[in-house]
Amino acid sequence: MIRIFSLQSAAALALATALISAPAAAQDAPLPVDENSDGTITSAQDIVVLGSIGYRNRSEDQVEPVLTYDSEFFQRFEPLTAGDALKRVPSVTFLSDVIESDGARLRGLPPGYTQILINGEKVPGSNADRSFFLDRIPAELIDRVEIVRSSSARRTGDAVAGTLNIKLRDGYELDGGYLRAGGLYFDDKELEPSVGGVFGGALGPGRFLIGANFQGRHNPKKKLSLRYGDSPENNPDYATDDFDNREDQRDTRDGKDYSVNATYDIKGDTTDFSINGFYVHTDRVEDERSFEYNDATAINGPVRATPPGNLTVDNANVARINQDNYSVNGKLAHRWSLGETSLKVGLSQFDEDRFETEYEVEFDRALPRFTGDQTLSAIKDKEFSVKLEHEVALGEDAKLVFGGFWQDKDRSTAILEAPRDRYNLTVADRQGYDQFNRNPTEFVRTFGAFVPAAGGLNRIEEERLDGFVLVEGRSGAFAWEAGVRYETTDLTIDDLTPPATRFTNDYEEFLPSASFKFDVGSGGRITASVARTSRRPEFNFLSPALLEAEYGDNDLLGNPLLDPETAWGLDLGYEQRLGRSGIAGVNIFYRKVNDLIELTNTGDEGSEGDGTFIFQPQNVGDGKVYGIEFDLSTDLGFLGLPDTGVFGNLSFLDSEITDQFGERRFNGQSDYVYNVGFIQDVKSVGAAFGATYRKQGGAFDRVIGEEVFTSYGADLEIFVEKRFGKSFTIRAVGSNLLNGAKREVFNKFNTVEDQNDRSFDEYELEKETAGPVFQLIARYAF
Repeated sequence: MIRIFSLQSAAALALATALISAPAAAQDAPLPVDENSDGTITSAQDIVVLGSIGYRNRSEDQVEPVLTYDSEFFQRFEPLTAGDALKRVPSVTFLSDVIESDGARLRGLPPGYTQILINGEKVPGSNADRSFFLDRIPAELIDRVEIVRSSSARRTGDAVAGTLNIKLRDGYELDGGYLRAGGLYFDDKELEPSVGGVFGGALGPGRFLIGANFQGRHNPKKKLSLRYGDSPENNPDYATDDFDNREDQRDTRDGKDYSVNATYDIKGDTTDFSINGFYVHTDRVEDERSFEYNDATAINGPVRATPPGNLTVDNANVARINQDNYSVNGKLAHRWSLGETSLKVGLSQFDEDRFETEYEVEFDRALPRFTGDQTLSAIKDKEFSVKLEHEVALGEDAKLVFGGFWQDKDRSTAILEAPRDRYNLTVADRQGYDQFNRNPTEFVRTFGAFVPAAGGLNRIEEERLDGFVLVEGRSGAFAWEAGVRYETTDLTIDDLTPPATRFTNDYEEFLPSASFKFDVGSGGRITASVARTSRRPEFNFLSPALLEAEYGDNDLLGNPLLDPETAWGLDLGYEQRLGRSGIAGVNIFYRKVNDLIELTNTGDEGSEGDGTFIFQPQNVGDGKVYGIEFDLSTDLGFLGLPDTGVFGNLSFLDSEITDQFGERRFNGQSDYVYNVGFIQDVKSVGAAFGATYRKQGGAFDRVIGEEVFTSYGADLEIFVEKRFGKSFTIRAVGSNLLNGAKREVFNKFNTVEDQNDRSFDEYELEKETAGPVFQLIARYAF
């Protein structure tokens, strides 16, 4: 079943045709290579006052297929985070809330299938699926982004979908400094600051860089939910016959990000040394206020109408979150008679403390009832790693690379809950209550002591030891690489909730890979790669705890003996140089995923009684992922418009999994995503302007007890820039100009039998919206 080649519309077909058929202009100049291989140090003035339009690049140093985007490609649209920047690159989708870009889904797969690297090294995050949220990295720290479509024995194999490598600025990429200051204006009239600065230069025998950034974060959203007792699958008149309630919600995310990064590099005749690090601290408040009504449109509360009015539930849910993320890495490389030996040592840590309260008053009762819940949670994830690598020449055109990698990972989780407080209010509380001027928090009483939640205290230690060897070479226009990586892992899982239990597991994976690139014709290049990769089990599936009513009325029992999923993958692509700096490319990919982790029915009765079961994750499934990717990035010099840059990318994504309910895609995979845009530089007046338009297709998720259909509206961003001399630039940027909306349809069921029979517990339509965001940013170089 190949659905990806059925284009969605005539417009999509036209875009795909344009991307692969753009004319190849005369080769006016060689394509600049990445990684500053020519030793050029960029001045601060060149970063602040961009002298040209940034385009997509391709790597000359790496054999596996790599797409490179320098900061100039993103900067004019002033992204706030690495996630915002990646919205413009091929095949990256998000299922985040509107105007947020956190969990990158390369090729539409869940975030845990994408390997996120910072300066080529892995970093821990808060998520149970081992993913790292890209909104943790301010875009101002980025020098470039690399999309590595396949895998190499040099890197860990946790990259089924591919790898996103975020390279931060270092001392050999900046001379001088610049300041950045401005503000963001939101739809609810909130103003947030954005201030930062970077400075780099010579220091002793080497060069250094230091940068700092302060960013106010704000996301005011509104949600509307309509809930029914049945769905249009069973009753065409469900909207009138089966209406249950309406929920109006105000959801505001407020935060402050503080970040700093620093590097120091020494490059000698035979020995190089570098040390780099970054630190990000976030204070964040997520404030949700929800009103449920028994009418599809009315907003009458108890005080606004004859009792009982239309308000049935008033809910206040607030989470206060503190996060700290840091990473420090050092590298020593020495060239000697037997080749080059390098040693890397890295330490990274993620800490999160969260205090969440949920207070609710139910009015659809004889007496109003207050319910209060308080939860404390803490996550600490720490990784220490050592990598030793040696490379030696094999003649003039080939080399042998081999080495080892050791990592110790410790992740501790603590979830504590206060005993629920529930009691009846009085009739007077109902009659005098106005939901727009009062709040359930006024009924809060003193809570009891916090106690561990079921499975809420656990510690996971993962020790891995990898060895790798590869050979790479070049013969004229043909470059190649072939290697293998052998990964071993020892796992210890402690469930510390009384009575404490310990489980151990170990596994090993053999991960071969091979890639080549072949330059053909005038600026053309064929790339191909085959590799075996893996995905390690989610942390929440490894904990052996029994969680009651986790999936509808069904329970979840963890499985500490899970093995990783593995995948064989193939990438085949063609790229064509266009003019001085442009590239057009097409790539097809395929992944055969084995040992998929799926929930299986143990056959044991669940805690909710007859008709419910205990489910446990097992390595029982297989899946396929495939798609085609187009991208174009070029100036229009061949049309006599050298100061006009255009870019576009289009990806069709598909997959197949068979679960106990039938066939589906990988959960959350959009069927397509595309971006188009332009930048016009007006050099005569020192100005520029541009726009980018993005749209991603719908996605479907299915787990036991719930099915979700998700769709997004389009996103439009526009910028205007004015340059003053060689040191000062002002930009105005508008984003989310189409008032982006996220729509979700929820099918909810109590039991597996109900889900098979389509007997609904609840059918819900939800719409989340947010308004435009405007930025005014000034940069000054010195």
